[in-house]
Amino acid sequence: MARSKTVDDYISTADFWQDELRRLREILRGTGLVEEVKWGAPCYTHKGKNVVGLGAFKSYVGLWFHQGALLQDDRKVLMNAQVGKTRALRQWRMSSARDIKPAVITRYVNEAIQLVEEGKRIGPARNKTLVVPPELKRALQKNKTVESSFNSLTPGRQREFAEYISEAKRADTKQSRIRKIVPMIKAGVGLQDKYRC
Repeated sequence: MARSKTVDDYISTADFWQDELRRLREILRGTGLVEEVKWGAPCYTHKGKNVVGLGAFKSYVGLWFHQGALLQDDRKVLMNAQVGKTRALRQWRMSSARDIKPAVITRYVNEAIQLVEEGKRIGPARNKTLVVPPELKRALQKNKTVESSFNSLTPGRQREFAEYISEAKRADTKQSRIRKIVPMIKAGVGLQDKYRC
């Protein structure tokens, strides 16, 4: 799905789950959150802070709570979809229209809003050492523009790229990943930006 400029665009161009997206949007709009589009996807904020995102994929429609790790989650519906990559973000996947429970969703959203009101949040891990794998280091040294762009990225985005290459087991996989990320680095786009809202 292409990045959308409005929530209406996001919903109308979704390949799957349009009715469910509309229902979830209606629930979220009823909470008093501000509806925005960030990184091409619906995001709902309170006092300028990201609270919950909305998205649809082939097998599920979901909500992303930006400080979900702090929610009580008494229904055990939240999961960390990026273990080792995120500390706070939690995802609630719904695989059918029956999974959309307005009262429960509203309760979770209200708790997330309260976290913003209280100033509670889990920040990103700091002072994590950046280890650039040799394959990425060589690719950066070959192109000074890419190297300069990489150096201007935030430390977190640099780590995402470095870990992405390091996680590949085979040399050809590492090289295909490098080919994929070089244009992203040049554009100043982080590897995980499309998941952030």
